Amino acid sequence: MTMLQISNLHATVADKPILKGLSLMINAGEVHAIMGPNGAGKSTLGYTLGGRPGYEVTDGSVTFAGQDLLALEPHERAAAGLFLGFQYPVEIPGVSFVQFLRESLNAQRKSRGEKPLSGGEFLKLAREKAALLRMDIEMLKRPVNLGFSGGEKKRAEMVQMGILDPKLAILDETDSGLDIDALRIVGEGINAVMRKPDKAVLLITHYQRLLDYVKPDFVHVLAGGRIVRTGGPELALELEERGYEAVAA
Repeated sequence: MTMLQISNLHATVADKPILKGLSLMINAGEVHAIMGPNGAGKSTLGYTLGGRPGYEVTDGSVTFAGQDLLALEPHERAAAGLFLGFQYPVEIPGVSFVQFLRESLNAQRKSRGEKPLSGGEFLKLAREKAALLRMDIEMLKRPVNLGFSGGEKKRAEMVQMGILDPKLAILDETDSGLDIDALRIVGEGINAVMRKPDKAVLLITHYQRLLDYVKPDFVHVLAGGRIVRTGGPELALELEERGYEAVAA
């Protein structure tokens, strides 16, 4: 089953062309990694797929799980099963993380015609998912990301992903700011939540180190707004050794 089909995607930010004919197909059960130099369009791709305002699609098409993704509003994309993990998760003072997660999940359940989870049901689920990331449930009773370290923010975001249980996770530099232990825990969490036959992952990263834990089926090099090379996991090692310029030439 094709999970995501991107065809000839062009997108601009502040009228500046960033994506310039990007095409990519991801099937269910696959993990794809996108690597590339700064300014290549990696984060723009994630934000465009997520529907962030200011990222304008000027040409091309995107189909997600059989739907026209570009015709959906951001909350509709999330309800359809798309999850976007941010490079820099935001802080939301005054909003309990647990309440935020429960409201998010129940909003999606409502859109699918499912009954909302009670407080007790949700806390049981949250404890289970937090345990996968070795995160104390007490931390999730604090305001969203407030006072969290970089690693704690990323682990909390992975807990959120586990609770929402998306079909497709687009993770934008999830390895940013993680120490060795946190990197391993986050990698194991991604595998536990998303390494399933009916799900798929698109990892956006600068470095090969996360791929030691979340082993991709395909690695793509993004340069100049389009994918210029595709290979297996060995391509990430080649990039690490030789650099983007040599490999993408």
